[in-house]
Amino acid sequence: MKRRVVVTGLGIVTPLSCNVADCWTRIAAGESGIHSAATLNTERMRSKIAGDVRDWDPSDYIEHREIKRLDRFTQFAIAATDDAVRQSDIDFSSGDPFRCGVIIGSGIGGLNTIHTQMERLILKGPERVSPLTIPKLMLNAAGGNLSIRYGLRGPNFSVATACASATNAMGSAMEAIRDDMMDVCVTGGSEAAVTPIAISAFGNMRALSERNDEPEKASRPFDLDRDGFVLSEGAGTLIFEELEHARARGATIFGEVIGYGATGDAGHITQPAEDGVGAAKAMEAALRDAGIQPEDVDYINAHGTSTPLGDKAETIAIKTVFGDHAYKLSISSTKSQLGHSLGASGGIEAILSLMAMNANKVPPTINLETPDPECDLDYTPIVAKDRELNVALSNSFGFGGHNACIMFRKLVDEAAGD
Repeated sequence: MKRRVVVTGLGIVTPLSCNVADCWTRIAAGESGIHSAATLNTERMRSKIAGDVRDWDPSDYIEHREIKRLDRFTQFAIAATDDAVRQSDIDFSSGDPFRCGVIIGSGIGGLNTIHTQMERLILKGPERVSPLTIPKLMLNAAGGNLSIRYGLRGPNFSVATACASATNAMGSAMEAIRDDMMDVCVTGGSEAAVTPIAISAFGNMRALSERNDEPEKASRPFDLDRDGFVLSEGAGTLIFEELEHARARGATIFGEVIGYGATGDAGHITQPAEDGVGAAKAMEAALRDAGIQPEDVDYINAHGTSTPLGDKAETIAIKTVFGDHAYKLSISSTKSQLGHSLGASGGIEAILSLMAMNANKVPPTINLETPDPECDLDYTPIVAKDRELNVALSNSFGFGGHNACIMFRKLVDEAAGD
């Protein structure tokens, strides 16, 4: 019999809020965290919009002398994880450290460090490049620092599958606990890619929204007038724990992790398969892993980035998997409020899916004012909706053709058939 995996802690960093309860309240109220980019000069850039975390103060979590040793994406991961650990009330020092691990995703890693050190190299010469450059920029820096911070000696690796990174990381964490490789895992994702090079590069490939006069309306998934995604940043980390381990210490349980699926499109390096076949197969795999039927799913937190091709392909994929039930599902894209934080998005959206499930409330897709006729499902436009939610699916699809889906449900007592 498979070991069961539950979620006992949640931590978040977003442009809307860096507190899980507050972020959820504001998401449910339909607030936007998108604005004109505040942390960089966008004067010559096509897109001047971002979901950057304003007034970020890492000293709330990290000693001052350590801050300069950590890239912004690692700072985000530490902040989110500190909150998740505190909420979980887990004492890592009291257990076997080799049974506790870290699996964190990030699409790019220390891009801020790469940018600043390249400037130093070009403008000031090689002798001015910081000796901290490599340990700051490496993609596994977040996971490595988290393991050191909490003394976690179990499986520790990082996942880089673009926008699917956090969801692939969480799927790997679930499988490792199921397979008895560990009892507890810090998992999710972190990203801090709102930098001049990222905004310029994504903008020049025409992937970003250019609705610069109305930044809060720029991210509009499934809307006929969508014109690209809004680059964002943040972190979402969760404590995954074996069920009996969590029960033995009286932990609060936010939900059970019941299914995971992952596929590759093997097509274009940036464009999704037009028929959504890879995304559909990932959702089917998650359903099969969970041992449930399509009609058992109540809510999907869609990948929904606000790109013309991506939103259409995801709609086709959902219809392929769920058939007639696709029109009975509640679906939303919280990227309409938070933008797209790339490798962190899956962790953030998993947290919001769990909060939605516990509140029995479907978060809205704001800015969905003129529905695209080819995106004709119930995307919960503008206003949140009350609905009994027992099973939630979170989708993440990334450049490279990476597709990952993870599924949660309210905890039930299988022995009692409840």
